[in-house]
Amino acid sequence: MASGKIYGNISGLKPSELKRLERLYRRRVPPAYLISPELAKEIASISQGIRRQVGLLIDRRGEVVYVIVGDTHQIVIPSLSRYRVADGRLRGLRCIHTHLGKMPLNQDDLTDLALLRLDMMAAITVNKEGLPETVYAAHLLPQNDGGRNYLELAPVHPAHLRPDFLDLVASLEEELARRRPAKEVLKADRAILISVSTKPRPLVEESLSELKELARTAGVVVLDTVIQRRDRMNPKFLMGRGKLSDLVVRAMQLSANLLIFDQELTPSQMRSITDFTELRVIDRTQLILDIFAQRARSREGKLQVEMAQLRYMLPRLSTRDDALSRLTGGIGGRGPGETKLEVDRRRVRERLARLERELKGVRSERSLRRRRRQRRKIPVVSIVGYTNAGKTTLLNTLTKSQLLAEDRLFATLDPTSRRLYLPALGGPIILTDTVGFIRELPAELRRAFQATLEELHEADLLIHLIDISYEDFEERIEVVDALLEEMGLSEVPQLRVFNKVDLVDTAYARAMTRRYHALAVSAIDSETVSPLLEAIAQRLKDKFISVTFKEAEVHTSMS
Repeated sequence: MASGKIYGNISGLKPSELKRLERLYRRRVPPAYLISPELAKEIASISQGIRRQVGLLIDRRGEVVYVIVGDTHQIVIPSLSRYRVADGRLRGLRCIHTHLGKMPLNQDDLTDLALLRLDMMAAITVNKEGLPETVYAAHLLPQNDGGRNYLELAPVHPAHLRPDFLDLVASLEEELARRRPAKEVLKADRAILISVSTKPRPLVEESLSELKELARTAGVVVLDTVIQRRDRMNPKFLMGRGKLSDLVVRAMQLSANLLIFDQELTPSQMRSITDFTELRVIDRTQLILDIFAQRARSREGKLQVEMAQLRYMLPRLSTRDDALSRLTGGIGGRGPGETKLEVDRRRVRERLARLERELKGVRSERSLRRRRRQRRKIPVVSIVGYTNAGKTTLLNTLTKSQLLAEDRLFATLDPTSRRLYLPALGGPIILTDTVGFIRELPAELRRAFQATLEELHEADLLIHLIDISYEDFEERIEVVDALLEEMGLSEVPQLRVFNKVDLVDTAYARAMTRRYHALAVSAIDSETVSPLLEAIAQRLKDKFISVTFKEAEVHTSMS
């Protein structure tokens, strides 16, 4: 039922003009027509009289559901939250508005058509006598046509409009439905990946490729990728408004329900993009946090992930309901109470404090285990490296373990230790698998995984495992080295090891090992790891054998 409210710029209008606008809600359009000649004539007359654009939003039953007044150049369409949009469907509303002059549809009109997923956008030109002259109309396309997402129809006089509007809309939605993914795909999140950057395109493409792997790890179906290079970021939407409208249409065409940005979005940017696209929006940081939440298994890992998620969520808490809640102070409480937002924030802070206390207990237990190992003089060797370099597979091969190893990013989150006897050393070592590193690791995760990475500070040797089959592995080496230095681990002895040499040319592998003073292994082939075991024993021998000898000498002298 129409509300009778006039939206937009109504200041300065006479009561008689407002009455004419309100009466537009009583008009009906034959559903098969875009607009009737009589209604086109009426809004043209009103528009000429008040010297402002007049717009109507009409549903598929032909009822006028919004009457909008603009200025001489544009109208502003109000929130259409009452009219939700299903996947692969249009909104069920057409927008018809006047243009004072002979202007066709402009870019703002086409942007609104895309952003709001309207059935159709139409502009009626008004001559000096206040009569309608030409109807310019456009609709969205079920698929891109030479880079265009919409089709502009041939201009026509309102009296010559054909009764084919509903048939056209039905055929558009039928084509959209035909292009929808299969039901089993619809059960998973379907995303478009977006990168908006000032960096050179090769770097952007490389980062976006990694984002694609992150999405795959999270179980997200990637439908398309979009890159926009800009000299300066848009502070509100990150990307340009026109590109954002194209993105909305692309999401409709592909039945995408999620937008994933490679850049970290501010809370205001995330809200703005969500409001305009009416799609779920996350950024790289949230995607990584979601992966960690899916894969954490130990009590410590789960605590760390929840803390990271809460820290990330805290500045992004918002509410559209700014009404105050009931008194939360109980008897004797003062003031109007807290807003829902304040209550949510307080609860998050309380939960963070509780998690921090629990995590301290876990750290104490881990510290106790480390001190026991130190008293027994057992060397600790930690495997570090970029995510998906093959660290868990190498640990399995060296220790004959059966730990889960997958071709996915962040397959390992919780630190895992195994004993390994080294004949050349004459005793056992503790071999530890750690969480993989990644470029632009979220600050929340660095803090949350501090306890996990404390293991590295107790290591006597770091094995820096590198995937030599990756085209730009040098950059990944730099990422790991920079993170190790940031954590104060650059002084810990390090042994570089190239993995997956079975996937590259032998001469290339030899050249890279000489260049980086590294060893080469294939973690899935136990016959290739003997040189690595010898190198580990050699690195540890001087330190631990000399300590053992000194202790033996002291024991002899005392006896």
